[in-house]
Amino acid sequence: VRHRTGAIIVFGLFFFNVYLMDANDNAPVFSQTDYRYSLPENPPLGTIVVTVSATDADEGLYGKVTYEFGRISVKAKKIFSLDQDNGQITVTGHIDFEEASIYEMTVEAKDEFGLSSEANVVIKILDINDNPPEIFLKSLHTPVPENLSPGTEVGIINLLESTILGRRFPLESAQDPDMGANSVQHYRLSENDYFALEMNTQMNANAYPELVLKKPLDRESQVDHFLTISGVDGGHPPRSGTASIHIHVLDANDNIPVFGQRVYKAYIHENSDHGTVLAKLNATDLDSGLYGEISYSFSHMPDKTKGVVMIDPVTGEVRVAGSIDYEEASTHELDVQAKDGGGQSSHCKLIIEVTDLNDNAPVIEIKSASLSVSEDASPGTMVALLNVYDLDTGASGRVICVISDDVPFRLVSEVKNYFMLITDGVLDREKQSYYNITVTAMDAGTPPMFSSKVVPIMIGDVNDNPPVFTHSEYTIQVPENKAQGFLVTRVRAMDADARQNAQIQYSLAEDAISYFSLNAETGEIFTLRPFDYETSSHFCIRVMAQDGGNPPFTSTCTVRVFIGDENDNAPVVLYPVQSTVHIADDIVPLAAPKGYLVTKVVAVDADAGHNAWLSYHIVKATQHNLFSIGLHCGEIRTLRPFADDDEPKQLLVIAVRDNGHESFSTTATVNIAIGEGLPVIDELSAFGLDESRVRDDFIMYLIITLAVVSVLFLILITVVVYMRFCRRSYMHRSSTKLPVFPSTYGPPGYFDVSRCGTLQDDDRYTHCNFFNQIKILKPCTVHLFYTIFSAYSPALPLSHGPSISLSYFNQTKFKAM
Repeated sequence: VRHRTGAIIVFGLFFFNVYLMDANDNAPVFSQTDYRYSLPENPPLGTIVVTVSATDADEGLYGKVTYEFGRISVKAKKIFSLDQDNGQITVTGHIDFEEASIYEMTVEAKDEFGLSSEANVVIKILDINDNPPEIFLKSLHTPVPENLSPGTEVGIINLLESTILGRRFPLESAQDPDMGANSVQHYRLSENDYFALEMNTQMNANAYPELVLKKPLDRESQVDHFLTISGVDGGHPPRSGTASIHIHVLDANDNIPVFGQRVYKAYIHENSDHGTVLAKLNATDLDSGLYGEISYSFSHMPDKTKGVVMIDPVTGEVRVAGSIDYEEASTHELDVQAKDGGGQSSHCKLIIEVTDLNDNAPVIEIKSASLSVSEDASPGTMVALLNVYDLDTGASGRVICVISDDVPFRLVSEVKNYFMLITDGVLDREKQSYYNITVTAMDAGTPPMFSSKVVPIMIGDVNDNPPVFTHSEYTIQVPENKAQGFLVTRVRAMDADARQNAQIQYSLAEDAISYFSLNAETGEIFTLRPFDYETSSHFCIRVMAQDGGNPPFTSTCTVRVFIGDENDNAPVVLYPVQSTVHIADDIVPLAAPKGYLVTKVVAVDADAGHNAWLSYHIVKATQHNLFSIGLHCGEIRTLRPFADDDEPKQLLVIAVRDNGHESFSTTATVNIAIGEGLPVIDELSAFGLDESRVRDDFIMYLIITLAVVSVLFLILITVVVYMRFCRRSYMHRSSTKLPVFPSTYGPPGYFDVSRCGTLQDDDRYTHCNFFNQIKILKPCTVHLFYTIFSAYSPALPLSHGPSISLSYFNQTKFKAM
């Protein structure tokens, strides 16, 4: 080959085959990404809407494409189906433009190994004239089916025959689901002489039909009018919907209901049963139909009648609906209204007279009551004002009122239906502090009715009772030597009054406040000091109780405090006089026989009773077989005649012991000198007494003595507060040469009761001023029995010593009896 340049080019040619293996590297590709198609509504099932196609550049299995819906609505999925092999979308359900005008979905193309692509499919539904107009009558709201035969009655319109000309009756617009030209375009009305059809426009520019009255209605010439209204759309062919209108001409309400009488009267007993017919009202209306239908009602009902009666709105029967009570209302006046269906009405009056029955018990009301009256209120004092009445009338309303007869009150009536409860006797709160007065009222009905009411009356306290002690006299024994603050006793007074008048304060008389204290609230009496029986053995205290009234009342009681003796004193030797310097000798004749009274040891004890009983014992003697001493009297006597070898001077040590629980004792030294030539003295002759005479008169003396002592003892116990003891002295001096002791040897209040009279007796009397507040009694002596007990008698305890207290003397006296 020659080149254009002139050079010659030589080449060779050879062939070879290259085979490339396919890979799945291409996804299916739609012929177009958007498919848009239009479809009239109501297509037959199976209609192919569109076919989508996609190609895959790969070969073999890699190039095989299948189709399926991607995004699709549930409703569209029911209407359309997709062939997965060829991509045809077909109709499988009913398509209605009025339900949905467009459907959007996606179709996905996939190869065998998962590569895919999508395309959008939009199907627009085209409207066709497949729906006739539907007419709704405003009075019925009932649609007219398209296959309804002409002349079918759909709705009724009632018009009065007096309806004015030109009256418009709006009808609702016909409804057509189709759109555009297929919707309602105009209306037609059937031929008639009375009504015309005109169009009107709403504010939103929607047109609607109206019936217009062109000619007056006459019910007498034509009662009913039947019209047909049609709505026509603009489709091809046009469709229409019709409705039949029935116009009923009503009678004009030119007549009112009329009652048979203007006033009705009814009579009924109170408490009549529910449902009882009181009256039947009747009204008539010349109109017909609705205007001739009458309903009955109460146009005005007073408050007292509400709920009592009712009326049947159809029949006009008036019945009892509640409780008929004469006392609440004896008459009922009611306005009854009869109203026809057109609103015309008339009225009448119904008067119900209620007959009274005795169905009410008397009523008792307490208008004013103090509910308390002082016990010193004078008879006739008003306590309460009662209003007693009966709601019934006539005899059933007449009331009598009584109370029981056993109370100090009575009823007085000066004004009708009013009763005063007044006092009718003496009141005493202490006997009865309150009264529950039952007031009973009874009417005069048949049968009579009763009622009662309890009026409580409290009796007010007046300070009219003094305090009263539980005991007018208290007798208390207090041991001596008790410390200060010892509780003596508690006095108690009661006051029959109440509250302040019964509050009691206790006080002591002024003379007692130095010895005792008193708790003013409780009445407890305490000691202010220890007491000594030997100084003061008895106190008479006057305690006063005063209440809290105004003016206050007082009362007194007497508290007798006896001081109990304790053994707190040792015996005291009076004779022989003990001295640290010299003790006098007692001289005894050498010729004294056995049992001769040598001398007498005299001792006293300040205590009383058993504590003052003394006993004498020889604890030491020069010669033990020469002398003896009386156990209780202290008399020293010879045990034998004296011998020449006896010591001329004898010394005796005598122990004197009391009789207390814890015994006290003392000793006395007695010096005895034996003298020669002294005469032996007879004891009885020393007193100048005849022994036989003493023995003969002993019984008489004893009886007299016991009688006198008993009388004195009774007088002392019963009238001791009115007696004064006068002090008198008595002294007996021995005419013998026996020892005689001066009065200074013995303390006041002690005496000698020995049979020998060897002691000087000084009877001491102290008196008690019983008119004073405090009485201090000292031991008193009695010498009355001196002579008797000095006489010799084997029946009497003559061995008792010369120092015996009054208490011991009394016990000795009773032993002698």
